[in-house]
Amino acid sequence: MASLCGLGPQALANMAGHLPALDARDIRQVGQRSVDDAEKRMIQQLGLEVYDMRAVDELGMREVMQRALADLTDDYHLHVSFDVDFLDPDIAPGTGTTVRGGPNYREAQLCMEMIADTGLLASLDIVELNPALDIRNQTAELMVDLIQSLFGKSTLARRGARSHSAPSS
Repeated sequence: MASLCGLGPQALANMAGHLPALDARDIRQVGQRSVDDAEKRMIQQLGLEVYDMRAVDELGMREVMQRALADLTDDYHLHVSFDVDFLDPDIAPGTGTTVRGGPNYREAQLCMEMIADTGLLASLDIVELNPALDIRNQTAELMVDLIQSLFGKSTLARRGARSHSAPSS
């Protein structure tokens, strides 16, 4: 994140050919609960919009996601960097950096469904999934469920969802 926002080693920070590669005002982080001192300073320095688990607890995932997605326009390239350790280790043990107190299954599903409802998802990366640490594919199967929701799978069609088509490959 620091490199994308123009901080850190120049070789990484300048990979896009311009500094910064991303405007910090376009970044939203949801579900933070373990942030070291250097990361705290970077968040403050860049003015990143971060919704930690206290915000999720106080506001609820629905309100957090409404705020995080509020200013997206129809031409927005929405990228999701899905960090598996975002999830509570009780439901996703297959990561090397488990921290208790992350979103539960329904909170994570709602987060994915609300992103899908924007119709703007354009790219995705998944990090911190470690099959060697998973228990009977619990995390891998959960990730499949969540990614299906992220790409629009839902029980019922939702009113108010944007009518954009799904991204093509």
